[in-house]
Amino acid sequence: MNVVKCLVVDDEPYAIEVLKNYIDRIPALQLVGTCSNAIDAFSLLQNSSIDLIFLDIKMPQLSGTELVRTLEKRPHIIFTTAYREFAFDGFELNVLDFLLKPVSFDRFLKSISKLLKAENTHEPARENLQHMQDQFLYLRVDRKMIKIMVADIVYVESLKDYVKIILNNKQIVTKHTITALEAMLPEDQFLRVHRSFIVNSEKVEAITQSHLQIGNKEIPVGPTYKHNLQQKIKWPES
Repeated sequence: MNVVKCLVVDDEPYAIEVLKNYIDRIPALQLVGTCSNAIDAFSLLQNSSIDLIFLDIKMPQLSGTELVRTLEKRPHIIFTTAYREFAFDGFELNVLDFLLKPVSFDRFLKSISKLLKAENTHEPARENLQHMQDQFLYLRVDRKMIKIMVADIVYVESLKDYVKIILNNKQIVTKHTITALEAMLPEDQFLRVHRSFIVNSEKVEAITQSHLQIGNKEIPVGPTYKHNLQQKIKWPES
């Protein structure tokens, strides 16, 4: 399996569009189809190879939980619902995750991370996602998707609901939270050093007790992140 093949099942068109947009942002996810009800989804599943279903619970005729119970060979399931009280159904059926609407991109990424860490996830899919993320990202800038080479990223700075990404030869601003972008970057190369900063560890030139230096930029190190940094890089003694 080169990519994780996804199906979105929801009776709300807006909810489908949100998940389609999120799936399109992750290179290792492929949207195979969408269904507005569980009966159509059941039919599609008989003839298609699906690895992951984003499944609404409360739907007419056949609910999401009822659909799951009909499946003999079950893909990974992520429940999506506006009703918190349905969370127990997810635990009972041992699904991968439970997303409460409206689904944020940050929370979506956590579910995908959980998928890749799941015990039964196929290894090639995980390797494929890591390989692609090590190479490039597509980010929306000024109404178009632009390709960013990961190796060119120097550091990332949070601007509330946006992030400023400093590259080797330019900078861009895109509508992401810093947490969402952190989840998209390879963790062996990029370090969260402050609630407002992520750095490319290969670009760090100097370290003090309270800052990292990259070129002329001094980047603060937050107390919450210092211990993790000490585990990954040689920290100067007090």
